[in-house]
Amino acid sequence: MGNDVLVYVESKDAKATKAGLQALAAGAAVAKGLGGSCIALLAGNNLDSEAASLGAFGAARTLLASGDAFSKYSPEAIARLIANQAQVRGAVAVLASATNQGKDFLPQAAAMMKAAFASDIVELRAEGGKPVAVRPVFAGKARVTVEATGPLFATLRPNVFPTPSKGAGVAPVESVKVAFSLADLKVIVKEIVAGASAKLDVAEAEVVCSGGRGMKDPATDGKQNWENLEKLAKVIGAAVGASRAVVDAGWRPHADQVGQTGKTVSPKLYIACAISGAIQHLAGMSGSKVIVAINKDSQAPVFKVADYGIVGSVEEVLPALTAAFALALKA
Repeated sequence: MGNDVLVYVESKDAKATKAGLQALAAGAAVAKGLGGSCIALLAGNNLDSEAASLGAFGAARTLLASGDAFSKYSPEAIARLIANQAQVRGAVAVLASATNQGKDFLPQAAAMMKAAFASDIVELRAEGGKPVAVRPVFAGKARVTVEATGPLFATLRPNVFPTPSKGAGVAPVESVKVAFSLADLKVIVKEIVAGASAKLDVAEAEVVCSGGRGMKDPATDGKQNWENLEKLAKVIGAAVGASRAVVDAGWRPHADQVGQTGKTVSPKLYIACAISGAIQHLAGMSGSKVIVAINKDSQAPVFKVADYGIVGSVEEVLPALTAAFALALKA
């Protein structure tokens, strides 16, 4: 096993995602510390131009797998590709983003290699000539350090690692041939029904505004509150999130859920509106850089983790906050 790090870079609409570039930059940093190189891996069609650009974000070289086997998303296809390339390249670490897809295929790839797997990594470093990862446990109350005797497979939490700026680096692109086709795969995603095209994903957004049960039912007495939350999000360029209680009530889609059973977010700014702060919700957002809590209950647990707290009703605070942001951003 060498000192190279293999990073699967997720793509969407023929472009590397922000989370994918963050994983690539983290991989490049740890590879440097290990005295090896960072190898980017892309899978899909019409990605030639994007593959050629990854050298500017830390890749020493880029592997591109395309063709029939990758014409549709299949976690099995990507897992088989990653496991094969990890073995061929002798990678000491194999990384991907801790997105819905990354959580789907990378554990499978690790199982195929009978290798150690660590999920939702928030710190990665080279130590003693080996990659060392740190991940939160017990709903974020503690952190554990993870090492492996063989290659370490790990998914990296989006927005925890910095997004790299485009540099002047150039990496050669190598085509990868696979020994399977679409017909050989047991699992294929035939259709992805997307939501609003302009909607930000809470997992990747730099600013998130979330609402809790205290926002009330949007079909009745809470309609204005949710509209006000959407207005605030639009003014500051934020994604709209929700607590589990809100999702369970059917007020918001599951894709918006932040928490232990939803998405883990690490934005620069997290605004929690009428969210009491149950431990399950805090587990999903406590890694935010700045947390602002709005709640009419001054004893709400969310205030214990908040950097700034506003005691008041969302009916009054949200319109005032939106107006203040609009004025400040216009200046």
